[in-house]
Amino acid sequence: MTRKLRAAVAGTGFIGPVHIEALRRAGVEVTGILGSSPEKSKLAAEQLGLPRGYASLDEILNDDSVDSVHLATPNRLHYEQAVAVLKAGKHVLCEKPLAMNSQQSAELVELAAKSGCVAGVAYNIRFYPLCHEAAAQVADGSVGEVLHVTGSYVQDWLLYETDFNWRVVAEDGGELRAVADIGTHWLDLLQFITGRKVVEVFADLRTVHPTRQQPVGGATTFSGGKAAAETKPVEISTEDCGSILLRFDNGANGCLWVSQTTAGRKNCLQFELAGSKASLAWNSERPNEITIGHRSEPNERLIRDPALLHASASGVSNYPGGHNEGFPDTFKQLCRAFYGYIAAGDHTAPAPFPTFADGHREILLCEAILQSHREQRWISTGVDH
Repeated sequence: MTRKLRAAVAGTGFIGPVHIEALRRAGVEVTGILGSSPEKSKLAAEQLGLPRGYASLDEILNDDSVDSVHLATPNRLHYEQAVAVLKAGKHVLCEKPLAMNSQQSAELVELAAKSGCVAGVAYNIRFYPLCHEAAAQVADGSVGEVLHVTGSYVQDWLLYETDFNWRVVAEDGGELRAVADIGTHWLDLLQFITGRKVVEVFADLRTVHPTRQQPVGGATTFSGGKAAAETKPVEISTEDCGSILLRFDNGANGCLWVSQTTAGRKNCLQFELAGSKASLAWNSERPNEITIGHRSEPNERLIRDPALLHASASGVSNYPGGHNEGFPDTFKQLCRAFYGYIAAGDHTAPAPFPTFADGHREILLCEAILQSHREQRWISTGVDH
């Protein structure tokens, strides 16, 4: 009988426990969790009902019972941790962005290929069933030729100058923030759906709060708490919002608006894809419905129901129509795809999840977007057609 796959998770913030829940729901055993200190590891393990709080990444890598490692740590740690995991011969699923620059991400793509290990990036939004359905409708010709794409990804958790998180600091999160943190989700999703690559960009970005007030003693992501009594000013260079014009490899064009300073929008990704036969519109705050637009017949609103979807979409939808699926389910489906691929054993087959190569392309996009903003001109992404 094949042994059950086992995973360890590095990161005790917002997203680490999301990975743990998803792993459990996907039938993967979680061996333990790693925090930024042995004390945080132990506390998180107790709170999450895990058997072990690891004292260090080396402790995970020396644990022979661990098959894979999920990296849900600050961005600046992803490269060195992913290198260590792959060199230890373990599979790795890394949060985005994959690394701090394209040189690092290119090295990770090469290392992953040589290691024989499975390596993925957690662009989970692909795994909303109706996003898979959109991709299937583009692929089977129902939409026709993709003409143009518009959309946005907006939040409000950094609206005030007193809002603070390690992501706003370039040294920890990277020179791009809103684009890298949430914009890359949109870019990955639309390239997945269209089957096309973004080859040129023109960006206009803005830092709404050049100075933010950092709580003395640290801050927790999405804590929703009151402003700290004691703060210190910190200069911020990363962007809070921005617009990006896009050119795809088939000549289609598009526009993306990204913001983390839009009051009332907690976490809203939306797109409208216009094809020569039909259009598709979807909003992550209403993820169980998609609008199909027509020129010469009534428009349609398709409600998520596995019985009505293409096979690829019904395959990532576990509940009957009318039983809504949402954000946690996308991580479950990502884990099912990732670990199903590991279990199948044929690593030459196309990966049904975002790979390190996808993560690398997103970083090339980010670097082109930053260069475009600074030089105020169109920039090639360097992505192969």
